[in-house]
Amino acid sequence: MLNHLRPAIVLFVLLTLLTGVAYPLAMTGIAQKLFPRQANGSLIEKDGKVIGSSLIGQNFTGQQYFHGRPSATTDTDPNDSTKTIPAPYNAANSSGSNAGPTAKSLIDRVREDTAKLQSENPDAGAKVPVDLVTTSGSGLDPHISPAAAEFQVPRVAKARGLPEDGLRKLVAAHTEPRTLGFLGEPVVNVLALNLALDALAPAKPAAAGEANR
Repeated sequence: MLNHLRPAIVLFVLLTLLTGVAYPLAMTGIAQKLFPRQANGSLIEKDGKVIGSSLIGQNFTGQQYFHGRPSATTDTDPNDSTKTIPAPYNAANSSGSNAGPTAKSLIDRVREDTAKLQSENPDAGAKVPVDLVTTSGSGLDPHISPAAAEFQVPRVAKARGLPEDGLRKLVAAHTEPRTLGFLGEPVVNVLALNLALDALAPAKPAAAGEANR
């Protein structure tokens, strides 16, 4: 019986060492050598401190900043562990909304968001880009379309006292093209854009009751 078990045990140990130890270590070493930034989470630093990742969105709500897509992620209610509460861009609980296209809650939420965005935009004739009122499947999407960034230019320009043309140039400078020139669509990383915005003109102190990010 031992003669039958020995080959299986030896093969199990060898494959464990190969696929569970050697391969992961080799891939980690290669990634750290060739792509250290990506291997460490594509972290973004400001003044020597990590403030986020270019792969995970953040919940900007202040009028002086560009906003990302809505996020449907949640977290445990601190007052009742059996319930959840909205927690936009919660990286520990990546998820989308389970609401279908005919769900009243989804329709009402999209209508409310659309009306709010239209009221914030001085150009009443501008159409609200769809990605500003729809959530992504992960709830963590750090990008918006160039059209979504352009739509927000009048609001940000007014809040910061900056010329709109200058902000449009900033958006254009931070628009990432299609991968390899033909995969996907052009996108704008919201965190990177807002960091460039602060570098261009620091945000004004927030008014009472208004978020400054």
